Amino acid sequence: MLTRGLAIALVVVILDQLSKAAILGHFVANAYDGERLTSFFNLVLVYNRGVSFGLFNAGAGSGAAADALLFSLAAALIVAGLVYWLRRVTSALLAVAIGLIIGGAVGNVVDRIRLGAVVDFLDFHIGSWHWPAFNLADSAICVGVAAMLLDGLLLHRETR
Repeated sequence: MLTRGLAIALVVVILDQLSKAAILGHFVANAYDGERLTSFFNLVLVYNRGVSFGLFNAGAGSGAAADALLFSLAAALIVAGLVYWLRRVTSALLAVAIGLIIGGAVGNVVDRIRLGAVVDFLDFHIGSWHWPAFNLADSAICVGVAAMLLDGLLLHRETR
């Protein structure tokens, strides 16, 4: 299951970085930071220096580099714990779930190391209420956590 989980993680990191590169290329080349696609969805360019969904996003100040390092170290510790757990997993669904979470975390850490912030670009909204912008890595983490909950709470396995 270790190989399956790590393969999923690698695919997530690659797709995440490709999508962010495409968004950066699109918005930088066109010198703007938002594009309305439907009545409920926009493509935007947001640099998130905080944690998930923009929490603690203080902007580019004097502590931004230290924050990026702190968040990257925390993510690295979490990923190490998840890899250790993945080595012991026997459920295919749980291996995929952990792989999604690892891939999402690594994808966002790559941004923090390269850019000092995570690139978010998906903006869903209803009227003037906007869900915080997010990216493919964030989506992988959320789907991974949901699959992990499904595996742990709803799927019945024999107890040892």
